[in-house]
Amino acid sequence: MIIAVDFDGTIVEHKYPEIGKEIPFATATLKKLASEQHRIILWTVRRGELLDEAVEWCSQRGVEFFAVNKNFPEENVTDNSCYSKINADIFIDDCNIGGLPDWGNIYIMISNGKTWSDIYSDNPSASKKKRKWLW
Repeated sequence: MIIAVDFDGTIVEHKYPEIGKEIPFATATLKKLASEQHRIILWTVRRGELLDEAVEWCSQRGVEFFAVNKNFPEENVTDNSCYSKINADIFIDDCNIGGLPDWGNIYIMISNGKTWSDIYSDNPSASKKKRKWLW
């Protein structure tokens, strides 16, 4: 499976342009998914030096990406201001409707083929996270 994952607000707390603290279990989950032969693509708005810092931060924690802001490592992206469309089976991003699930639920959904509905019906308290931006 090809999994595109955002950086700020998803792997780390949102402190852009700085790098925030790791969101619990983000790197452990990404390493586990990669070890299970999933292709992990870092898909972020970061470019240039800020992107290099994010990739290095992940690398220091053992997370290596199949590609960064492109579909394949050998893909030639010549214009850093242009965003290419990523072809992925799953996108993990804090801007999802309903926000970012915790990384344990993300792993369960991917590894067991579960949906949000499955997670909620198995654990009704999973839907009771406080959201400041919704009602």
